[in-house]
Amino acid sequence: MRGVAFFSGGKDGLYAVYLAEKSGINIPYLLTLKTTIGLSPHWENFGALKTLARAMGKELLTFDMAKGSEALGEFISSLDVDYLIAGDVLLEDHLKWIERLADEAGLKPLEPLWGRDTRKLAEEILKAGFEYAIIAVNKEKLGREWLGYTFASIDDLEFFLDENPSVDPLGEFAEFHTVVLASPLFKGRFNIDVTSEEESEAYYWLRFGLVGI
Repeated sequence: MRGVAFFSGGKDGLYAVYLAEKSGINIPYLLTLKTTIGLSPHWENFGALKTLARAMGKELLTFDMAKGSEALGEFISSLDVDYLIAGDVLLEDHLKWIERLADEAGLKPLEPLWGRDTRKLAEEILKAGFEYAIIAVNKEKLGREWLGYTFASIDDLEFFLDENPSVDPLGEFAEFHTVVLASPLFKGRFNIDVTSEEESEAYYWLRFGLVGI
């Protein structure tokens, strides 16, 4: 069994890859989308995504959503895979889009995180050996001082939630976005090398690279 996984460098998508591979699915491809609905802090740091893909020994593919969902489905169907994998947890509209896209491409959708309690899932991700840092914050929901905050333990999670009780533990409602620094999917770990702090209409965000340590 083979799959292609949506990939932003964030914790949810990579944990979905981790669970899918544990279930016996080989994932040779990671797919990053160039969005048409505003600035993406993930796409703006594409060099970091290439670094993570290399660390996992996987091929990084890209697709420009300006071409439309139908063209995306055709692209995915050309990859000779069985599964379309994503890391959605609570956003039903996105789940339905993944299911529809997989159906059109002749694949099975796989959403291993779907419907989970986000606090318990955040703890599970950390206990599995994932470390991740905040690379963007929603200006209406978090202060820019949280840029670069790293989750490496349950204590880090608890401190963050104590300071921000209205924020979802996984940032499921776009309160924040992350990049994974360490995981069982690759050896060693990375540090963020921040180039600059930026501001868009919706976010404070980091421009950065990843440095192996």
